[in-house]
Amino acid sequence: MSSEAGEAGGLSQYIDHHLHHLANKHQEGLLDFSVIHLDTIFFSLLCAAIVLLVLRMAARKATSGVPGKFQAAVEMLVEMVNNQANALVSGNTSYIAPLALTVFCWVALMNAIDLLPVDLLPWIGRGVGVDYLRPLPTADLNATLGMAVGVLVLVLTYSIKIKGMGGWLHELVSAPFGQVKLSANPLTWIGALLLAIANLGLNLIEYLSKTLSHGMRLYGNMYAGELIFFLIAGLGGTATVLGVAGHLITGTAWAIFHILIVLLQAYIFMMLTLVYIGQAHEHH
Repeated sequence: MSSEAGEAGGLSQYIDHHLHHLANKHQEGLLDFSVIHLDTIFFSLLCAAIVLLVLRMAARKATSGVPGKFQAAVEMLVEMVNNQANALVSGNTSYIAPLALTVFCWVALMNAIDLLPVDLLPWIGRGVGVDYLRPLPTADLNATLGMAVGVLVLVLTYSIKIKGMGGWLHELVSAPFGQVKLSANPLTWIGALLLAIANLGLNLIEYLSKTLSHGMRLYGNMYAGELIFFLIAGLGGTATVLGVAGHLITGTAWAIFHILIVLLQAYIFMMLTLVYIGQAHEHH
């Protein structure tokens, strides 16, 4: 795929170059909110637009007669997502199933960018004066954590909508350990306060841990897959018979296996979204 790996600096420089984002400025520290990854934003929004256009086209062309291959595939996908939504979310799921379908298709399409030759889009970018371009949004922790935070906002929104603000706040300090029955004994008041603090702390930790694991699981898998593609591309840059043969064989095998990863990670992200929203509907 690449001859850059054989140039000065070798494979390490090649990988380092491909791991750089097209950003508005250089990142100065570990946490810098002023840095914007323009390539992540562009490709994630592009994938979202493609997904919405394709789904809209499927809806407009749907017929009640014998469906074509495209309509049949979309109907199977919609039925699968709807069944999972009904199984994991109690009550009215009319607004959950479309959300889950959008999440699955969006994440799957973003993941599928990793199946393109690793030098194709950066090469196109250099043609228009872009030195650094990292087109895989789900290999950027900012994107995956951003989506996970979006799911957290939905969870909190539905929790408050279903339980009411008072009910949600009450649940924060009463679950999972329950409450102490208050009496004239001052020790019960102290125990109730300590138990409420423990419940609140555990609930906040649960919200934080679920959000972090939700985003980092997708990021870790896609980042690892991206690195393997870079290493395989480096084999082709050695300009030897063994290197080229290893590049073709391992590249083909990994690309075929990576199709499963692309779909599996999208499915897992969608399922966790449904699970977390389903938990928001539960009363303790």
